[in-house]
Amino acid sequence: MTARADGDDTGGTASGDGPAAAGAAAADAAVREAGRLLFARPWRFVLGVPSLGLLPPADDPEIAFAGRSNVGKSSLINALTNRRDLARTSNTPGRTQELNWFRPEDSDVRLTLVDMPGYGYAEAPKERVDAWTRLVFGYLRGRVTLKRVYLLIDGRHGVKANDGEVMDLLDKAAVSYQIVLTKADKPKKGGLEAVVAATEAAVAKRPAAYPGVIATSSETGLGIDVLRAAIARTASE
Repeated sequence: MTARADGDDTGGTASGDGPAAAGAAAADAAVREAGRLLFARPWRFVLGVPSLGLLPPADDPEIAFAGRSNVGKSSLINALTNRRDLARTSNTPGRTQELNWFRPEDSDVRLTLVDMPGYGYAEAPKERVDAWTRLVFGYLRGRVTLKRVYLLIDGRHGVKANDGEVMDLLDKAAVSYQIVLTKADKPKKGGLEAVVAATEAAVAKRPAAYPGVIATSSETGLGIDVLRAAIARTASE
């Protein structure tokens, strides 16, 4: 599924007229409505986890968000949940050093969002980088309830070297992940399409990568409904 700059998505919808196209359109609309309803309810911060020994029990399905420092993870989570301050945002790269758990306030909805610490902060001390690596990849390798990781890539720049390193680790751990471009409103005309194409090519042969790239903007709302629908679909699988 790819969210284009105009806010539509390509993938999963039959083209043309007739019963097949109508059925595909109805199914797509149903999934988007499920995503809207999932995030229309109130969400709350549950806990921050600074070490593997403090991980909560693996019970509810989990969706995790990973990405470089300052890629916009917290802003994206706030946009998904219609909250300005659910996930703490900061202009200081590398500030978040914990796995942060978020859940709906409705107890009948079984889903957890996990905001992972950002990577790639050049000024971080080696000890901090090592601690981050142990925490994040210990979680990724051993979490049986983890349904998918949404790997956030800056839509202005595309895949960087340390993004590729994270994809290598996700592939090795056989953890399903899908690429989400952030700040997709920032590239100049035609620039976003080029980044989407290059990103799709970069993940095409990766064994754990879920096909398709979702382009989003926390500022304009571009692709937010597509990502909500993707999360709702993944959580129900």
